[in-house]
Amino acid sequence: MARSALSVFDALRNVGNPPARPPRGRRILEVLEMQMGPWQLIIIAIVVLVLFGRGKISSLMGEVGKGITAFKKGVKDSTAELEKEASDTAKDVTPEEKDKA
Repeated sequence: MARSALSVFDALRNVGNPPARPPRGRRILEVLEMQMGPWQLIIIAIVVLVLFGRGKISSLMGEVGKGITAFKKGVKDSTAELEKEASDTAKDVTPEEKDKA
């Protein structure tokens, strides 16, 4: 009996109060967390293929590959340049040995 009375009391206390909603940013994250199954991915792939065609997609992937290669080359060149500058400005900090004669 006490349990049902408590439930009725809780229900009466919340009359007129809307249920608590998460903040807007949290709701957006919940939408983004939806899982995509294999059927959704297949449908998306078919739509993209129909819209752009096989030739356009293959040329686009070629451009993406060239971009990745250029990015890797740029990172490698800048790293080599930074290492060269660091080695040019490095000082020899080994202590000098005094002659023991």
